[in-house]
Amino acid sequence: MVGRPWTYMPSEPSTIAVDRPLYERIAAETAGRALTHRHIVPIRAGYAWPMKAGQVCRIVAVEGPQVVDFNAWNRHNPRERFWAARTRQLESTHLTTFNRLWSVLPYLRPMLTITRETIQYGEDADGGRCHDLLGTRCDPYVTKLLMGESFDFNCHSNLTRAVLPWHLNESDVHDVLNIFQVTGLNEDGLYFMKASPANKGDYFEFLAEIDLLCAVSTCPGGDLSVPLWGPEAGDPLPTCKPIGIEVYDLPGELLAGWSSPSPSDYDGFFGLRQPV
Repeated sequence: MVGRPWTYMPSEPSTIAVDRPLYERIAAETAGRALTHRHIVPIRAGYAWPMKAGQVCRIVAVEGPQVVDFNAWNRHNPRERFWAARTRQLESTHLTTFNRLWSVLPYLRPMLTITRETIQYGEDADGGRCHDLLGTRCDPYVTKLLMGESFDFNCHSNLTRAVLPWHLNESDVHDVLNIFQVTGLNEDGLYFMKASPANKGDYFEFLAEIDLLCAVSTCPGGDLSVPLWGPEAGDPLPTCKPIGIEVYDLPGELLAGWSSPSPSDYDGFFGLRQPV
């Protein structure tokens, strides 16, 4: 049996269509931007920062290849957060320019839109692609399970420490977008990772569609050129590099015609009778 080309097909293309000319202008017309925030995230660390709807963020490989684990929440309501599984279904297993990150139920709206990512990896001979939604963050629990060791600087740990000042905790950390990471599934359906293809100066840029709290971890696996588990595991510390975070205000005219999306307007009664 041949499957449908795409399971989650909108009844009208405009339902989830992206205004590509708008985002192309945002990516191309950079002269009027105003840098409002910049931070260098050290190796094996986490960092969280707020963004206003309509701002642009650029995540930069400031010294070369380095995998970055990314989380996002509604700045005013952290129950609304990035939903990796639905984003995979609505967008792709690996993201690129014009793809979006969608939020969890009952909100289900785009939280951000990728305006430009400079790697443009495509698909390699093994089916690998970049900017991964197939996998998730490394965590101290799986390290203990697979290696029998305790390690406190996994991406889950880094993200947890990063959000504590924002009154969030471990339970708020969720499945991630792995930026600058190449992954795929082999012929047996098993997950594989490859060394990051990022070069110094490569970046991943997006427009905040709503007010956000963002967080990243500079993965302790560095550029993933060294196996992390199993009999061939080595020390990836020499491959670890910092990551730059830059946030920009855009001139108002560049956002003409844009508006922040509203949450889903489904009534939320699930077929139950409303009280009289």
